[in-house]
Amino acid sequence: MTINAEQNQRPDYDQVIQQIADYTLNYRISSEEAWNTARYCLMDTLGCGLLALRFPECTKHLGPLVEGTAVPHGARVPGTQFRLDPMKAAWDIGCIIRWLDYNDTWLAAEWGHPSDNLGGILAVADHISQKRIEKGYAPITVKSVLEAMIIAHEIQGVLALENSFNRVGLDHVVLVKVASTAVCAKLMGANRDQMMAALSHAWVDGQSLRTYRHAPNAGSRKSWAAGDATSRAVRLADMAMRGEMGIPGALTAPQWGFYDVLFSKTNKDQKLKPDDKRQFSLPQEFGSYVMENILFKISFPAEFHAQTAAEAAVQLHPQVKGRLDEVQKIVITTHESAIRIISKQGKLANPADRDHCLQYMTAVPLIFGSLTAEHYEDEFHQAHPEIDRLRDLMEVVEDPRYTREYLEADKRSIANAVQVFFKDGSSTDQVAVEYPIGHRRRREEGMPELEAKFANNLRTRFPPQQCERILEACRGGVVLERMSVNEFVGLFVI
Repeated sequence: MTINAEQNQRPDYDQVIQQIADYTLNYRISSEEAWNTARYCLMDTLGCGLLALRFPECTKHLGPLVEGTAVPHGARVPGTQFRLDPMKAAWDIGCIIRWLDYNDTWLAAEWGHPSDNLGGILAVADHISQKRIEKGYAPITVKSVLEAMIIAHEIQGVLALENSFNRVGLDHVVLVKVASTAVCAKLMGANRDQMMAALSHAWVDGQSLRTYRHAPNAGSRKSWAAGDATSRAVRLADMAMRGEMGIPGALTAPQWGFYDVLFSKTNKDQKLKPDDKRQFSLPQEFGSYVMENILFKISFPAEFHAQTAAEAAVQLHPQVKGRLDEVQKIVITTHESAIRIISKQGKLANPADRDHCLQYMTAVPLIFGSLTAEHYEDEFHQAHPEIDRLRDLMEVVEDPRYTREYLEADKRSIANAVQVFFKDGSSTDQVAVEYPIGHRRRREEGMPELEAKFANNLRTRFPPQQCERILEACRGGVVLERMSVNEFVGLFVI
């Protein structure tokens, strides 16, 4: 007899979901390097958000969905007067953090920006702290925010080490949603079952396609996608705290789970046969590795694979600026990921298109000796046709060593080299930069520059006395860690 029915035996939660939940709830951070790097990351991330408030295309997205809405204990959006519900506040904070492509970066099989998770973390922590104070309880401290950042960085970064979501067309903000869901649920007081329920819904959610990051569709969604993801995480964590049931086999369910529906496409890098199924590879235990090794964007608001190319171009600027009409060709030597993500020819349609173009981000500093957010705007691009003229002269080639060392755990290089050739047969030297100033290998050199970047970003939004109060608090170490989140966020209210 044929029985046309499925076996309805509810499984345990998928192992990956259990691992993330147990790490989030139980791991104790002992690395002083991770704590200290997280403090710098908090400063830099907020500074990037403040700088973005100068751009109307960003600020048009901010504020309550219904004008005039008053939210009790509303979470504040730094640099503004908005007090919003935690979900919209997470959206707004995440949007300003990511808008200029200037916050931290993680590069592996998958890419991403783990500080995007601060949108949900800060919104939830500020809201809960205010509620606790009203009820006579102690507020959440900044140390808990730093802890949440380290954990979120680790979840997003370790999942990215050997799992290429971009290879199957998915955007990396799926990892922001998962990591933010975990830490926001913890801040809300989740137990293990609530945590796993929330995480299961993060995987079951429809996931963003990468098409808005690539030619010919690159556009401004890439600047708010992470805000959207961290906001959704707040919503899912809140639902789990209200008792919403989880989906134990969210990843592994045959035919209907994440692996079969969204992650079973053949990956040539992993040499799979067309019918092979994939599941996540977790090559190491969750700890504090990602925060310790995070990449800061210090010099340029630009997609990270181009940071070293821009740095090399700045070095070449004195040799090239007076000879632009004599340039015959420009050779950029790079790694496979940069070629796949940001090497493009043809018309660039908008600022988001330009800050994801390797050739544009090399041409501008060759000509002007710098690369700023304003250099991507339409008005600037239209006023300087020489940028596109140089782009047309560029050749992009892969160096296999650069590609290999990009993925090696003890290197994680992001190498680029630039050489300019002139019509008279002469050329510049090839200038190669293998590690950007924001790399762990250049921490000693980079952190004073990062502090200066933060101070400059503060000055774009606040008067001098307020800037000094914020800087004093952020330099405080233990004093900062003990500060209540509501007091800390209050420093950033304009």
